[in-house]
Amino acid sequence: MKSALIVDDHPAVRTAVRIVLEAERFKVIHETSNGNEVMSLIREHRPKLVVLDLRLPLLDGLEVLSRIHASDLDCRVMIFSAQDPLHYQGRCLSHGAMAYVCKDQPMQQLQKAVQAVMSGYSYFSSLPELNPAHATEKQLIDQLSDRELSIFEQLAHGKTNTAIAEDMHLSHKTVSTYKTRMMKKLGVAATVHLRDFAKRNHLI
Repeated sequence: MKSALIVDDHPAVRTAVRIVLEAERFKVIHETSNGNEVMSLIREHRPKLVVLDLRLPLLDGLEVLSRIHASDLDCRVMIFSAQDPLHYQGRCLSHGAMAYVCKDQPMQQLQKAVQAVMSGYSYFSSLPELNPAHATEKQLIDQLSDRELSIFEQLAHGKTNTAIAEDMHLSHKTVSTYKTRMMKKLGVAATVHLRDFAKRNHLI
């Protein structure tokens, strides 16, 4: 019996994904909006497929994906996210994801990805060629750890260190340390410039 787990904090998205999975004859479909619950749900229900968002409360999708990849759990993971694949697809691939589908694509793309993954194939977007300036900035972004990238995005959206610390269950000091490292790697001198850097590279 085909079973799946949908991990997304938006009820409407979970409903849309469920419709696609039901069309692909998944009989048992579990859902959660919380990254912290994923590992225990996989161990309890043993789903054949996990459809995972990257932006989740408490524990983000990249960390969840990394934990699944490091475990002995036998399930296939595909990413369904609004995040630009330019900066996330490679990270997800290295953490064991078998597919990456953007939420701004037609739902038929998600269905095709499900079919590919369940047949044992991967399903990833072909990425655009970058001009030299953007290529250089992408190389800087690629140097960031997963957590530094997450904090970079949140700062670019205008969140404070305190708010980020609360959302990620980290201390204020830890977030400040990640922020300092991240800005040094990007060569950005002031927080005010992070938003422009993020916009140029389609991170916000």
